[in-house]
Amino acid sequence: MFEPLDPLLHQQVRLSIVSLLMGVESAEFKYLLEHIDTTKGNISFQLSKLSEAGYVKVKKKLTGSYPLTTCSITEKGFEAFQKYVEALQSYVK
Repeated sequence: MFEPLDPLLHQQVRLSIVSLLMGVESAEFKYLLEHIDTTKGNISFQLSKLSEAGYVKVKKKLTGSYPLTTCSITEKGFEAFQKYVEALQSYVK
């Protein structure tokens, strides 16, 4: 029997965000934008979805007169990603 895939992570941009965050302590919004082929609005929307689910922590602050958004994976997000990868592996076997 196949393991169910987390529908939140199964969306391409959200999966890309979480995949990138798995390899770093935190990432600025600009870093995500440079590495994911989508718009600022879409990344922002998908970050909101991941944040609401508790998978990602989003911090917003002003540096000088510029906004700075930083993101990091949470323990819940880390575990969800690992479970998602294990579920995918069950499809390949």
